[in-house]
Amino acid sequence: MIPVRKEAISKEAIDTWFGEWEALQIRIHSAHETRNGEAKSLTEHGIALFEKLLVDSASHTAHIDEEFELYPINGRERLQFIKQRPGQYACYRQLDELFKETKKRAARLRTKK
Repeated sequence: MIPVRKEAISKEAIDTWFGEWEALQIRIHSAHETRNGEAKSLTEHGIALFEKLLVDSASHTAHIDEEFELYPINGRERLQFIKQRPGQYACYRQLDELFKETKKRAARLRTKK
């Protein structure tokens, strides 16, 4: 398991990541509501954002296929599910939950480290 760098999960750093996700999440939700065909590409952008958060928070150079300390429960498997069907509404919801749980996990890890 790849441990996190404490400075990478500071409240300020995490808030920056999640501010970006919240803006993107609104666009994904709207794309699903209007069925304008953008949901898949926007969700793929969200996946890339989540993966970058994991890699950038790692204590050393890592590949996304590795297990990260920052992952929430079953995070790796859930991310694989999302990547297989990024255009589905259920996958968007699952990605949103991953972001929320990762934010909570980062807060727990900050107090632990």
